[in-house]
Amino acid sequence: MKKAQATTELSFTARERQRLAQVLSRAETVRLFRRVQAVLLVAQGRDVADVVAITGLARSSIYHVVKQYVQTRQATTLQDRARTGRPQVAPELSRARILDELQRSPLALGYRTNVWTVKLLAERLSARYKCRISERTLRRRMKHSGLRCARPRYVYSEKEPHRAQKKGRLLGN
Repeated sequence: MKKAQATTELSFTARERQRLAQVLSRAETVRLFRRVQAVLLVAQGRDVADVVAITGLARSSIYHVVKQYVQTRQATTLQDRARTGRPQVAPELSRARILDELQRSPLALGYRTNVWTVKLLAERLSARYKCRISERTLRRRMKHSGLRCARPRYVYSEKEPHRAQKKGRLLGN
C-alpha cells in the first residue's frame, strides 16, 4: 500500500477522515487509539513505513486494521472483542464462604493460633471445599470483596506505676 495507492484504491472521503479524527479524540484505550490513528494516517495518504514509525504497530497489523475498517467503514470494528479469559480459580469460594470461615475461631478448629492468617485460611478453605487456592489468589479475592488482610498487632502494656504497692511489696513484705 503505497502513498498513491492508499488514497485512490481505498478512497477515504473527507467525512470519513473527520469521523476517524473524532473517534481518535474519544478513544478510551491505547489499543483503540493506535488502530484508529493508523487508519487515519493511511486515509490522509501517509506511507505505511511512516505509520509504523508513528504508531508503533507492526506493518502487518496496519494492513489488517485498514482492511478491517474498509470492509465495514465503521470505527467500532477496530475495538477489541470480548474475550473469555482464564477461568476463575476455585469459583466455589465465594465472599460468603470466606466470611463464614473467618467467623470461626482457628483455635476451636484445632489450629495452634487464635488469629487467621492468609496462609492458614487458604489451607483451611482448600481442605474444606476440596479446591486449591493460593495465598495470592485469596488475597486478591478478599480485596475484591472489600475485606482487608492485616497482621494482628500485639500490644504490650507497661507495668503500672503503683504495682508494688498494690501487691503489698512496698514495705518489703
